Amino acid sequence: MGKAAVGAAVVCAAVVCAGAALYVQHRMRSSGKWARAMAILKEFEDKCGTPISKLRQVADAMTVEMHAGLASEGGSKLKMLISYVDNLPTGDEEGLFYALDLGGTNFRVLRVQLGGKEGRVVKQECEEVSIPPHLMTGTSDELFDYIAEALAKFVATESEDIHLSPGRQRELGFTFSFPVRQTSIASGNLMKWTKGFFIEDAVGQDVVGELTRAMERKGLDMHVTALINDTIGTLAGGRYYNNDVIAAVILGTGTNAAYVERAHAIPKWHGLLPKSGEMVINMEWGNFRSSHLPVTEYDQALDAESLNVGEQIFEKLISGMYLGEIVRRVLHKMAEEASFFGDVVPPKLQIPFVLRTPHMSAMHHDSSPDLKVVGSKLKDILEISNTSLKTRKIVVELCDIVATRGARLSAAGILGILKKLGKDMVRNGEKQRSAIAMDGGLYEHYSKFSSCMESTLKELLGDEVSESIVIELSNDGSGIGAALLASSHSQYLEV
Repeated sequence: MGKAAVGAAVVCAAVVCAGAALYVQHRMRSSGKWARAMAILKEFEDKCGTPISKLRQVADAMTVEMHAGLASEGGSKLKMLISYVDNLPTGDEEGLFYALDLGGTNFRVLRVQLGGKEGRVVKQECEEVSIPPHLMTGTSDELFDYIAEALAKFVATESEDIHLSPGRQRELGFTFSFPVRQTSIASGNLMKWTKGFFIEDAVGQDVVGELTRAMERKGLDMHVTALINDTIGTLAGGRYYNNDVIAAVILGTGTNAAYVERAHAIPKWHGLLPKSGEMVINMEWGNFRSSHLPVTEYDQALDAESLNVGEQIFEKLISGMYLGEIVRRVLHKMAEEASFFGDVVPPKLQIPFVLRTPHMSAMHHDSSPDLKVVGSKLKDILEISNTSLKTRKIVVELCDIVATRGARLSAAGILGILKKLGKDMVRNGEKQRSAIAMDGGLYEHYSKFSSCMESTLKELLGDEVSESIVIELSNDGSGIGAALLASSHSQYLEV
């Protein structure tokens, strides 16, 4: 009996020891996996580094590329497109103007009553119209007839107190957010369709001519005075309210910048110098690239799998379309190589673009003690349940790394523009105020991104210069901005 008891005790001890060994092994394996996950995060953070010295190199490279793009067509990754906008609004504009904003599966028509310096925008009316899918792949005449008909119906709703002078045409600003080779302020040939449109017979055609002929077919007497994109509209809207506005930056799903250049500083401009001595340049800055940009393996993989490989590299680092996807790619590697979310890689985490930037922003801004928002986003979007607080904190840290890199690079881009214009330092003790008009959902709604961008720009400029540089939100450039440019380029200005 004694031997049996001893044997049982030995067996029990062995079981306990084996259990303890397994537990220690599990802890070691867990801590090993956690260490691997932290190593992946740390390596990514290091590669995303944006010290001030690197940001200055990025800004200098931006300025060099701007010079190259202005010198000759195709001379730079920056297209530096001449917009033919040489008169920005002053605030004195008066009268009734229309705008058409076509940039996706919906278009907007606007009617804006301008009342000069005192009245500003007296009245604004707007209507949104969806485009039937079959018209997105039909013929040019079908699409533009549909738009002209909607415009004619909208014009018919003018109130009785609107009276145009005899013989005076209504005037329209046309925001067309597809690639166009502009040939004058009110003409430009469509280079290619994007965003699900494919209307073959419109490619290579002047889109203003197509719209004008459609309006004639519908009996609508209206003159297109300006063809613009949304970035130039943002610049116009900003300048209308603040004469110090010298540039506009859009940070939304995509990104772009436009600024006011001295006409004589554009070597590739061969026309007559405009009376104003100025010309708005559409930079298409999303296509900027430089060896100084902190590109990681995740960015390279994202680019390699994109529809435009090797293009829009700056945009892929800083814009709303891509920030959430970069976070997803890093989480996927942590799940795959370090079992960050358990032994199985969550299936949803393998789907490209499943994690969008608004989700990332919501997690990044979560201030609850247990990071409840992070937990619910991981559960709702990626179907990852029961995450620990430790795990959630790492997800927030990852969001911070990606957003900080994007925000700081955006600031470096703005510094590049200021350097090109000589506004990056105080000259002869002169403090001249300059303003940058901003638009886009990323800037407007992702406050940690926008505040980081603004503080980085201050850091780059120094206290003295940053006092005279203002960044301000300028909404609806594609709508109001287009109506304002229709006014500042009116055919009746000389009369």
